[in-house]
Amino acid sequence: MNWIESISEAIRYIEDNITEELSVTDIAEKIFMSPYYFQKGFSMLCGFSVGEYIRQRRLSLAGSEIVSTDNKIIDIALKYGYDSPDSFTKAFTRFHGVTPTALRKNEAMLKSFAHLKIIISLEGGYIMDYKVEEKDAFTILGTAKMFSHDTAQKEIPAFWTEHFQAGKGEFVSGMYGICIDESMSMDKFEYLIADNYIPTKEIPEGFVTKVIPKHTWAVFPCKGAMPNALQDVTNKIFSEWLPSNKDYEISAGYNVEFYSNPVDYPNGTADENYYSEVWIPVKKVTA
Repeated sequence: MNWIESISEAIRYIEDNITEELSVTDIAEKIFMSPYYFQKGFSMLCGFSVGEYIRQRRLSLAGSEIVSTDNKIIDIALKYGYDSPDSFTKAFTRFHGVTPTALRKNEAMLKSFAHLKIIISLEGGYIMDYKVEEKDAFTILGTAKMFSHDTAQKEIPAFWTEHFQAGKGEFVSGMYGICIDESMSMDKFEYLIADNYIPTKEIPEGFVTKVIPKHTWAVFPCKGAMPNALQDVTNKIFSEWLPSNKDYEISAGYNVEFYSNPVDYPNGTADENYYSEVWIPVKKVTA
């Protein structure tokens, strides 16, 4: 199953089980993909997280059921995953702009959120630089924190801010940003702000070491001001390179972002020539 087929199959599974308990881990398991890469790829292709898609589909369907049936609002709330009328009303009002009761009284227009269909269109050729290389295992020193797949995109930048505000940049400057989901089947993953570990130096309190195993990596260079340059390349990896690549597939639950030293550039990370990389562990596709 290729990348696009996997995401499409995930959407079909969500739609078929929209009133059941759904998690990123469960959905990713159904399509034999790492939860981290599934969530990341879904967000890149679709423009919102898996959790956001599920919530909006449920609220859209709940609205349709409110106006087309006489079912009790509390029963509809429970059907679509809300434990109390209050939590359902708040979420429903944010989405539809009106309470469930007011909608049933025909006091507002119903909002619809259609289910996704993945369609790949040809928009001309593109050039994307990358190299595939084998890297030996290496050890990093860093600060680590667990993140949920659903909220990581917003929380990780705050983690970087906390790192430097706490003075930890004195010990780890942030050569790497590394996501680790070794089992490729967890609801959460570990993220590290890290540098290469120097064995002769003492490990500061609150820091950890971690061995990144030997892998074959697809390495994508990024040139330009952060974070736009890195985000642009990452988006192309998941929306263009993976869907069109017939030779390689993701092989492990790791994702590495490498950052060059900002002091080497006149404008630091905002410099138009600032260099960074994205590393994705890959393996040859077998027939």
